[in-house]
Amino acid sequence: MQELVQRTWTSASRLHIGDVAWERAVNARRHGDTWRTTFWEDGDQVVAWGWAEPDHLSLVVDPAHAGVAADVLERFQKLAPDGAVSVLETETHLVTALEAAGYHSDDEAPFFTHHRISLSDLRTPVVPDGFTLRHTHPDEIAKRAAAHRAAWSDIAPSQLSDEDMAAVMSVWPYQPELDWVVEAPNGEFAASALIWHDKVHGIGLVEPVGCAPAYRRQGLAQAVNLAALHALRDAGATHAMVCPRGDDGYPQARALYQSIGFRPGARTKLYVR
Repeated sequence: MQELVQRTWTSASRLHIGDVAWERAVNARRHGDTWRTTFWEDGDQVVAWGWAEPDHLSLVVDPAHAGVAADVLERFQKLAPDGAVSVLETETHLVTALEAAGYHSDDEAPFFTHHRISLSDLRTPVVPDGFTLRHTHPDEIAKRAAAHRAAWSDIAPSQLSDEDMAAVMSVWPYQPELDWVVEAPNGEFAASALIWHDKVHGIGLVEPVGCAPAYRRQGLAQAVNLAALHALRDAGATHAMVCPRGDDGYPQARALYQSIGFRPGARTKLYVR
């Protein structure tokens, strides 16, 4: 799945290899009984895949084999007749296939906007006295998982377990040097930012970022992002991307990234039948 994403990636693509790494590591094992993944091959090369959840399809189709998108959608309709499909508006070969298959854009649905930043001129991260910026170590799985749960349990308790975090930290292309945290004076991880580096294209995906409620409004999320971006540049990348909500239902994340210097580009669109 990642090979196809990387081989066909452009700035017009919805998915980055880090998207696949994060989602499969965190969720695939937990939902394996209801998720189905199908591959289409030309010889020994994967030219398309569809990842069907009960109500949603993620798909990647090589533009050189654009006609296969119709087959992916046909299979999805059998697995989840009432499901929706999210694509980036610039993935014109998928938009064409969706419309031909009877889908239409739901313009009232929440959406995500791809943001990019050049790493050539990053600000220096600053944290309050007593806090420390550093990258995660391989033996800190439990602390790293706890940091994620603390940051992502506002609405409902996060289901991410220590086992899930171990899977994340073992999957390609995870690097502990690009998994940054703010360590509080008491030793807790107050904020975190993970970047997935696609070395072929020189671009990193920021996914996910979080700050525990008790430590918010101190600039920690901005600082940990900047620190991770500096490390990404040191690793040889030239750009980074992040995909926060673009609608007004949840504006906080995009405000954070734009304050760092990320600039918005194409948006996702949800297609339904």
